[in-house]
Amino acid sequence: MSTLAVIGTGVMGETLLAGLLRSGWHPTDLVAADRREARRQEIEGRYGVRTLDNGPATALADTVVLVVKPQDVGEVLPEIAESLRPGALVVSLCAGVTTEKLEAGLPDGTPVVRVMPNTPAQVSEGMAAVSAGAHASASDLDQVVGVMGAVGRALVVPERYQDAVTAISGSGPAYLFFVVEAMIDAGVQLGLPRDTATALVTQTVFGSAKLLVETGEHPNLLRERVTSPAGTTAAALRHLEERSVKAAFMAAMEAARDRSAELGRQG
Repeated sequence: MSTLAVIGTGVMGETLLAGLLRSGWHPTDLVAADRREARRQEIEGRYGVRTLDNGPATALADTVVLVVKPQDVGEVLPEIAESLRPGALVVSLCAGVTTEKLEAGLPDGTPVVRVMPNTPAQVSEGMAAVSAGAHASASDLDQVVGVMGAVGRALVVPERYQDAVTAISGSGPAYLFFVVEAMIDAGVQLGLPRDTATALVTQTVFGSAKLLVETGEHPNLLRERVTSPAGTTAAALRHLEERSVKAAFMAAMEAARDRSAELGRQG
């Protein structure tokens, strides 16, 4: 197995590292990089992988996964470019940073693949969208899909979809947590103890998601099965429709898409 370097060991970097180890990667095939000595020691002690600074870690790797804040890419990229092995694959999990911008800071012909992950990767249920740069091959994409499969699911999309992906699955967990929070607060308002409301809502959300995934049925059909004529669900849905909740969600996601595109232009 080739060597993979994870550059940046924040939440998502550590999540990917842990997922790869759970999926069968050996610690000797992985190297982690962080500028903070204390963090390197922490990661090395927790996972048994080598930890180095960015340049030395890059020099050891056939695949370099960049997991830093978008605003830090301009500072980190030259360190990677200077140490990158010929033919090494660069994978970016940096939100909003285009493959074109990454390629401009790397040696000519470097294959680059862009990934938009999301936070459920922390429990191995992430959803990642993978896009090829100008020099990435089909086998490069397959490799990245496999890497991201260690923390959930991954699918290949054209890069022009990445801003929409960011709005849907990248930011999506926050929308769902917002709904969950509102439902729990409503339960408390209706007289339930908070722990009871929390248990009811979280299991309902989990079970509904599992039902949606495992049946493969359209959400409209599943919703109709819960909605009896003139019943309680119908009364609740009428209030949501009167308040244009669906339109508000669509507008919110459009705003997220537009902000993703703006951040990409600023990077």
